[in-house]
This record gives sequence, structure tokens and C-alpha cells, in this order.
Amino acid sequence: MRPSRLCLLLTALIALAFVASLLAGRVWLPPAALLDAMTDRGSLAALIVNDIRLPRTVLALLVGAVLGLAGAVLQGFTRNPLAEPALLGVASGAALGAVMAIYFGLATFSPATGPFLGMVGALGACSLTFALGRGGTVALVLAGAAVSSLTAAGIALALNFAPNPYAAYEIMNWLLGSLADKSWTQVTLVLPFAIAGCAALAITGKSLDALSLGEAQAMSLGIDLKRLNLLVIFGTALAVGAVTSVTGAIGFIGLVAPHLVRPLVGYQPSRILLPSALAGALLLLAADIAARLVHVGPELKLGVFTSLLGTPFFFWLVLRLKRTAP
Repeated sequence: MRPSRLCLLLTALIALAFVASLLAGRVWLPPAALLDAMTDRGSLAALIVNDIRLPRTVLALLVGAVLGLAGAVLQGFTRNPLAEPALLGVASGAALGAVMAIYFGLATFSPATGPFLGMVGALGACSLTFALGRGGTVALVLAGAAVSSLTAAGIALALNFAPNPYAAYEIMNWLLGSLADKSWTQVTLVLPFAIAGCAALAITGKSLDALSLGEAQAMSLGIDLKRLNLLVIFGTALAVGAVTSVTGAIGFIGLVAPHLVRPLVGYQPSRILLPSALAGALLLLAADIAARLVHVGPELKLGVFTSLLGTPFFFWLVLRLKRTAP
């Protein structure tokens, strides 16, 4: 299938999921309520749609697109089908930065403190992973696991020494990952950084195509590996760090999305980038809708839901790679 056709199909599915997201929830809205929300700004339907569900839906699409694109770029850059922001320590580094903002109460001074420290944490974790993992794919994965363990220890320390029970509860609640109770403030905070990071990742397509032949071959074709390295690190840190600092830890989207589109468009890295971003947006929005519809008392956290769905896929992928390995 041509990437353009797949992108059109994914866009159509996203449009359907977008409408469903505005209608679905604890209080279901009839389709006519969407027209009322656009015409009568003072109605209850307008309040639910414009102030609660619309920013949540937009944020779900943004976060899913960032994770899907970052996963596709990291898999192409590392030439490892298991690579994703969480596996390489990027997401946990962003989480540590955001947790520090909560722990020290810095978020009360400015709403931008959380995203800023999230990007700083993601940049530090990503840089450390790639600095330690220069010996190859296996070394990179091991370095990512070590950095993830290090950042997890930092988060555990923050929980252990939380100044009060409310701070500990807020940190734990945030770590579960959720799009609930998000407003346009969070969307406008992370949007510029997400766009800048995604732009840096999007221009790596041709370089990733050359890199799939090997580093020596890529250099012979004129690819600047240092520039590519910087684009991947800073692009991932900006985009993933910003969205993670707002939504919390949401895993497996960056792993699953590229694998879903790769058999349909081919294995050339540049052909996978845009479809992976659209597939990530669709997956996360669909997961958020499903999490809202599962009535188990308190709303099921989105990070828990994606983990429950993504873990079996991860096991299947590992077994498939084991069967196909020489």
C-alpha cells in the first residue's frame, strides 16, 4: 500500500474517533449536542465539549502522534525493532523531571515549569543513553535499561521523601498517566515544543534510509551522523519530554504504532514516519475512549490501560523476533 493511501485511511479513522471522543464518556451526548455546542456557547453541552472533551481529545492526538513518530525514528536510528522512548529511558527521564517539579513545588510558580523540567530530564536521559550505548544495538538497549533504572530510583526517592501525603498522592497519580482533567492550558504549553521536536524528527527520514545500510555506507553517501544524532536526541527530548510532563507515563504507543504500519508501507524508514504518527494518534485516542467507557469506580488511568494492551503485543513481538532470528 502506498503511504499516501494509508495516511488518508488513518486520517479518516482519526476523524471518526475524534467525533466519538467528543460524544463518549460518563455522560453520553447525542450527535445533535455537538451542533448545540457550536451554536449555543452557554449550554451544558458546550461546557462539556469545549472545556472538557475537546482539549482532552486534541491532547490525545498530539501525544499519540509524538510517541508514534518518536518510536519510528528511534527504531530506524538504532535499527532495533524494540526501540521506543520508554525503552531508551527518554520517557522515564521526562517523568523524573516532571516529578521534581511536583516534589519541590515549582509548578506553583509557573505552569511551564513542569514541561521545562520534563524536557531537561528527557534530554539528560537520552544523551546519557546514547553516550553509554555507542557499542552497538545491544549496548544501546542495555544503556537504556540502566538509565531507566536510574531515573526510576530518583522517582522512588521523591516518593519516599515526599513532604506530605498529598504530594506523594499527586506524584503517584501523575505517574499512572492520564488525559483526564486536562485543559487548553496544557495543550498550549506543550504544543510549541511538540511541533519543534516533531519537525526535527521528521527531517531525519532520508538519513535514516541511508543509515539502514550501515554507518559506513551512510557516511559514504554524505550523511552527517553527528547532525543526525543531535536531531534524534533533541527532537525526541523536546517532543516526548514536553508531552510526558503533562500526561504522565504512557507506554507502548511508540512501540506498537510503527509495527502496525510497517507491513503495509514497506520497511523503508522514511515511509514509516508519517503513518506511524497518525497510527499513534489513532491508537491513543481510541485507548482514551475505551478507558473512559470502562466503568470500574474511578476512571481507569490511560497509562495503565495502554500497558495492559501493549504488554501482550510486546511479548508477541519478542517471540516473533526469536523465531525469525538466525
